[in-house]
Amino acid sequence: MRILAIDTALPACSACILDSDAEEPISSETLPMARGHAEALLPLLERVVAHADGGFASLDRIAVTVGPGSFTGIRVGLSAARAIAVARRIPVTGVSTLAALAAPLILEGDAAIVVAAIDALHGAVYVTGYGSGGRTILSPRHAPVRDAVRALGAGPLRIAGSGAPMLAIEAWSMGLKAEVVGERIAPQIAYVARLGLAANPASAPARPLYLKAADAKPQKAPAIERAGDKSEQEQASGAPP
Repeated sequence: MRILAIDTALPACSACILDSDAEEPISSETLPMARGHAEALLPLLERVVAHADGGFASLDRIAVTVGPGSFTGIRVGLSAARAIAVARRIPVTGVSTLAALAAPLILEGDAAIVVAAIDALHGAVYVTGYGSGGRTILSPRHAPVRDAVRALGAGPLRIAGSGAPMLAIEAWSMGLKAEVVGERIAPQIAYVARLGLAANPASAPARPLYLKAADAKPQKAPAIERAGDKSEQEQASGAPP
């Protein structure tokens, strides 16, 4: 099986093509970037696919990161993956950025707890933790740094991702062993591909993974009505809006 993997959820734009029976991707490219994924992705995909015999017609599946990460970046990757999947009539699989960050550390087989943590700003992280054999011991969540460390247990911890340094500092302050390892910007795209090959598209849908509620909340009807009444009263009295 041949898979095209796409990642635009974090500060990088990446894609690769991997055969299920191969150790290394046929073609791969990663461009670190904080923004501009929409402009960079399609030319990058064209370059990556051009190095694979058969091009887009040779693909059997698409894998795409679904978050957590940048709202815009996630949407860019999902749109491209879905478009290619529809055009080729092949399945598309969603892959968690946290799982992709943790995957290479899990495969090392160390006895430590493997943690993937993405900086969610304001002293919080998107985090998940795995024990021996990849067993989930902390389900993916959005949490303050201290709460995340407490939920991970006694350690030792091996942490990857942009939230790794702050998580390690908090762990050290609690007297726990912690090590910052692995990728800190974005997952290795080959692991996105491998997870996409291993997943069942029916149970790993390509839709955004949101671990935190939106900061902006719609106003309730009574509040909107009161605001309208106030505006009308100000206009009637000649007060400036």
